[in-house]
Amino acid sequence: MTSASGARRIPSLSTSGLLGHLPAFRSDPLALLLDGFDTHGDAVDFRLFNRRLALLAHPELVRHTLQDQAANYDKRTRGFEVLRLLLRDGLLTSEGEHWLQQRRIAQPAFHKARIAGFGDSISAAADALADDWLERRHPEDATTGERVVDVTAAMMKLTLRIIGQTLLSADVTGAADRVSRALEITLAHANDALARIIPRPLWWPTPAARQLRQAMATLDRVILDIIAERRHQTAAPDDLLTMLMSSRDADTGESMSDPQLRDEVMTIFLAGHETTAIALAWTWYLLAQHPKTQRRVETEVDQTVGDRQPGVADLPHLSYIARVVKEAMRLYPPAWVISRNAVADDDAGRFRVQKGTIVLLSPYVTHRHPQFWRRPAHFDPEHFAEDQEAARPPFAYFPFGGGPRQCIGNTFALMELVLVVATLARRCRLELVEPPDVGTSPSITLRPDRPIRMRILSRERLAQGARA
Repeated sequence: MTSASGARRIPSLSTSGLLGHLPAFRSDPLALLLDGFDTHGDAVDFRLFNRRLALLAHPELVRHTLQDQAANYDKRTRGFEVLRLLLRDGLLTSEGEHWLQQRRIAQPAFHKARIAGFGDSISAAADALADDWLERRHPEDATTGERVVDVTAAMMKLTLRIIGQTLLSADVTGAADRVSRALEITLAHANDALARIIPRPLWWPTPAARQLRQAMATLDRVILDIIAERRHQTAAPDDLLTMLMSSRDADTGESMSDPQLRDEVMTIFLAGHETTAIALAWTWYLLAQHPKTQRRVETEVDQTVGDRQPGVADLPHLSYIARVVKEAMRLYPPAWVISRNAVADDDAGRFRVQKGTIVLLSPYVTHRHPQFWRRPAHFDPEHFAEDQEAARPPFAYFPFGGGPRQCIGNTFALMELVLVVATLARRCRLELVEPPDVGTSPSITLRPDRPIRMRILSRERLAQGARA
């Protein structure tokens, strides 16, 4: 069937049974999306019981949805309804005039020149982690005497410390276990709600719902206590929270209320803690499997910074490390899928999108589109060499989304990723303890499906051994 403009109906991936593709989506959504893409190409329709979802995989279709016709694709989807339980009306989940006002207020806090001042805090936190890793008092590997860590958990604690210092000027490491556990509970609830045909309301009298309410209360207490303390300070520190509190809407002159600040701080916590930690974990996992790339990273940081901590001024000279972290997010984008609701009928390229269709845009799938990526399944930082980047359309790579709703903290995140990798690689080499068979656990974010256990080697001792 075609529309008057000649656009045709999106082809459907074949299925049978009452539930349609729901069991496959619950079991392995990445495999389902890739199967649909391999079968039908740039647009494919799925049925999840009584819901219809359409994957749009071509960069031009992604641009159409997120940028050119963004007003026709809102966030009234199951995924964002679930996220609103945690984030409420933060920038990620709000809509309309409220979102626009919040964006105007928050935007100056994320100006490139302002966030550059946080570079030293990022490097210092990573350097302190290297100190801890290289402390020989408590070796965990009886065979080698070297430290063995769960690198995902380690990156979670590191990014929590960084976001606490840069956002709140507060050491939240003491609350790290409570905050991390609370986030795990809320994310697990979100995943469960997404998989259910009829999601359970928050007030449902079950142990899981009660646990979720307690987790959300824990997160609220941590954040609201910090906001309340900041309100009473006469000399506020120069951090993101102060920037958000002092910013004003250019049109109305209004500032954020405490509930609005809570929502934005929670959003930054999730985006600046969870997603960055996952990107770092996948980066170390990939580097450990590619020794030549790992050595090139070490060479670049040695030649750039020598025996000092990396800083913001070094970023232009850490271009290969930037390619590495971009490539890690190409293969394992923390935000692996973006959902939108079609407000009205629309022609997206040669495809007809009907009103009410839930459109899925998957960086995981588009980042593997063979038309735009040479050897798309392989880890190759040269994908981000200048000539290759220039040859690709912008939305062939969109780990931070795009258009007016692009992640406001993308510049901060890239700065943090490069500085953390450079700081740790200057002193440490990470090796996998087990064979490299870690899989993915696609939930709200794309986590590894098991702990990534890595051995921490001192590069200084490695160099001493090579000279001996």
